[in-house]
Amino acid sequence: MEPSGPPPLLFEQSRTGRKSSVLAATPEGSNPISSLIPDQFLADKPPSLPELDELSVVRHYVRLSQLNFAIDKNFYPLGSCTMKYNPKRNERIASLPGFASVHPYQPASSVQGLLEVLYELQNYLAEIAGLHAVSLQPAAGAHGELTALLVAAAHFRSIGEKRANVLVPDSAHGTNPSSAHIAGFDAVTVKSGANGLVDLEDLKAKLNDQTAVFMITNPNTAGLFDHQISTISSMLREKGALMYLDGANMNAILGVVRPGDMGADLMHYNPHKTFSGPHGGGGPGAGPIAVREHLAKFLPSPMVVKNGNGLYELDFDRPESIGRVRATFGNVGVLVRAWAYIRSQGPDGLKNISEMAVLNANYLLENLKDVYPVPMGDRCMHEFVASARAMSREKGVRAMDIGKRLLDYGFHAPTVYFPLIIAEALMIEPTESESKQTLDQFITAMRAIASESPEVLHAAPVTTPVDRPDEVQAAKNPVLRWRAN
Repeated sequence: MEPSGPPPLLFEQSRTGRKSSVLAATPEGSNPISSLIPDQFLADKPPSLPELDELSVVRHYVRLSQLNFAIDKNFYPLGSCTMKYNPKRNERIASLPGFASVHPYQPASSVQGLLEVLYELQNYLAEIAGLHAVSLQPAAGAHGELTALLVAAAHFRSIGEKRANVLVPDSAHGTNPSSAHIAGFDAVTVKSGANGLVDLEDLKAKLNDQTAVFMITNPNTAGLFDHQISTISSMLREKGALMYLDGANMNAILGVVRPGDMGADLMHYNPHKTFSGPHGGGGPGAGPIAVREHLAKFLPSPMVVKNGNGLYELDFDRPESIGRVRATFGNVGVLVRAWAYIRSQGPDGLKNISEMAVLNANYLLENLKDVYPVPMGDRCMHEFVASARAMSREKGVRAMDIGKRLLDYGFHAPTVYFPLIIAEALMIEPTESESKQTLDQFITAMRAIASESPEVLHAAPVTTPVDRPDEVQAAKNPVLRWRAN
């Protein structure tokens, strides 16, 4: 019988003298590990590490892996974070020695295969975006936002303008205003209308000659495509401002519409989401950016180029570049997975991905909206935002309670309390990789939860090793390391 609660830590399993292997002494009689470490870094005594046999260590980590919710085990309806299946083909390709074992500072002549893949990926991402040039360096979506805004700042400096503001819709991901601030801009919030789309009157009131960039997610975080996008683009161009598209929701529009054709000047991708790289657990991620031609000269250096002899090399000769924002190639493992995914799908496959993602989301919406009202939109794109506000008022059951109870049914919780424009938000995204059978099971679980008593929901989850941690205390007083008593 499995004990309740999480397994004991390795430190707690430790027994003095228990070992997995013994390292032979060097001829001088010193530990071979110590002989490789400069004296100034050696402690007076070895660190107090747990002493365990190999089998105990293996079992410990296997148990931990089985406790995790994972896309290979469970449905993740995690709105806006696109937890889709990661094809094992991509994993095998990314682990090939020619990709996984190279060093970023090898001569370009010795990594031609990798550089060819990265060069092709740059071109694929530019074509999908409908933009001119791509940098693969940024390490995640938020890092891509920051990099793009630094490119925008460089552009305005180059034309002798100092613009102070970045406009951000109130439905935006929270990283948008943070990225604007770090890039040296003031973030100004633009309201959404009752329909969940950008309020054009509020945009007009706040748009002026101090506006550098308008950051928009389209489809937005309510799962709605903003059909006003061409009007917004025209408004920005009249003021000389740039339009940035947050590409977190590209899974909804691949092969259907291109951000550049909508008027976007800059954008980022989340290839660890849209193009099936592993996502979650702290990374790694990637956040390539795509830009229009007049902004390309400011992209991070180096870029992968193909010379006149058909060989691939790194172009460092970029005098107006904002400089390096990450290691030379970016997070290569994620990028190779994205390349493999795009190559395996092809143009028609990418379009089908978005069509199926939208179909799955609308299927869930239609089958849940009578129990969990959807305040904005009768139809959605890749995700929708339901509300538990009525349940909160009538029974004292909140979105968090519903998310916790889903764990007992074998499903990960959707994103809760985001976007902020919808009270008691339940942000649900099924992605294209889930079957109708899985969606039906999720619908059954959600409808069952709606009929359960507040007492049951407030106590949830009851089947997991850890019940309900105190999130407020965890955020305010994080315990990030183990200490002996």
